[in-house]
Amino acid sequence: MTTTANHNKSVRTRFAPSPTGYLHVGGLRTALYSYLLAKQNGGQFLLRLEDTDTERYVEGAAEKIYDGLKWAGLQYDEGPDIGGPCGPYVQSQRLEIYRQHADALIKNNKAYYCFCTPETLEQMRQEQIAKKQAPKYDRRCLKLSPEEIKKKLDDRKPHVIRMKIPENRVMEFNDLVRDKVAYNTNELNDQVLLKSDGYPTYFLAAVVDDHLMQISHVTRTEEWLSSTPKLILLYEYFGWEAPQWAHLPLLLNTDKSKMSKRKGDVAVEDYIKKGYLAVALVNYLAFLGWNPGTEKEIYSENGDLKELLQNLQQDFSLERVHKAGAVFNTAKLNWYNGYYIKKLGNAELLEKCRPYLPAGANFNDEQLIKMLDLEKERSQTLVAIRESVKFYFAPPRYEKELLRWKKMTDHKVKESLEIAQKIFASITDNDFNAKNLSGILLAEAEKIGDRGVLLWPLRAALSGQKNSPPPFEIAEILGKKECFKRINNALKLF
Repeated sequence: MTTTANHNKSVRTRFAPSPTGYLHVGGLRTALYSYLLAKQNGGQFLLRLEDTDTERYVEGAAEKIYDGLKWAGLQYDEGPDIGGPCGPYVQSQRLEIYRQHADALIKNNKAYYCFCTPETLEQMRQEQIAKKQAPKYDRRCLKLSPEEIKKKLDDRKPHVIRMKIPENRVMEFNDLVRDKVAYNTNELNDQVLLKSDGYPTYFLAAVVDDHLMQISHVTRTEEWLSSTPKLILLYEYFGWEAPQWAHLPLLLNTDKSKMSKRKGDVAVEDYIKKGYLAVALVNYLAFLGWNPGTEKEIYSENGDLKELLQNLQQDFSLERVHKAGAVFNTAKLNWYNGYYIKKLGNAELLEKCRPYLPAGANFNDEQLIKMLDLEKERSQTLVAIRESVKFYFAPPRYEKELLRWKKMTDHKVKESLEIAQKIFASITDNDFNAKNLSGILLAEAEKIGDRGVLLWPLRAALSGQKNSPPPFEIAEILGKKECFKRINNALKLF
């Protein structure tokens, strides 16, 4: 179990996404690790929305984040939609807090006003590139006199507030995943903390919020590692204790590139639409960058999401998180999903599948459960189950060749369907079930000497598919009237 720097300090973690679209599966993995870390230590897991990038804000994105986390069982203890003692939990509602802290840094000579226009900054950048220098603010506004600064402020000149980075200082910190990390401050730019529109940048907002919300551990992906020295400096400037850091490996495509929308599904809602179960996706994501050090892969034998999270809490540790990127393998996710679909009881299977089923059918729950139960053993997603059972909901279309078993002639196929039709007619509606049908049809098939001669044309006529459950089960679900209708449709092809 991971310990905190201050043993008297409660473990408090947070997930702080930007509401700029969908909930990324990589974000869900980060949230999962943060959740597990907090819960295994008896702490709290918070949700905070970092919406200060107003240009990229997407209406409705916040709700997608709330829904995605709750779907995955990651119930946060404090957050925008449920409140808490450290709110508000939306950064755009905390602008005055950031302004006060930025002003405090100015007062303590840890930050300064910058009046450079975008055009000036771009010219500076191009000149540095031409000289083969790393683009970096040249601190020209740091040289302004107090009188010049006052006049520009009085004249309401647009400005930002930049942090003042110390020169030639080695910043070392211990990362719970990557061990000791060091940066020289000469590599760092004087970061903008407060923009001209009054909105903070990530750096100021994250530090102020994490401190005021008493965050003990910050878990985020490795792409943010290089920003950590600036955050640590800000904690130092404010006189605050910094949290512990844990930089997680990136999620990668199979070609080892960073997982992105251009190369496949990355939104949690995409996987929900495709019929993945929360228990399967969460179980799989847990192993993308971590392993328990054993051969254990399944964290809920019963397919229960709460049980899965509780079991993961017992085994999870940041010490066993990998440094290398983790490849998102859909085939492995499908294996998990197929496993957990098989674990669903009939009532739960129907509940999970109902939103995916075609509308307008007159099947009752008992019929629906029978058809779903026939498919769950060979399906890896709920959408795959839907595709497999579609033939029940509408008469199938197919070429007559589908009805042909091996080299049967048209006459033989027609004869076979007529035999099946007579058998169906001989069975009363009350006795029209899979058990009775299989007994009579199999007995007749034995007389013919080749089961396929009787059963293949019948099964194909009822399902319109090369692969489907046996005709007995299909017939029971469809009912006698629908079976006659489908056999007659098949006979019209001959």
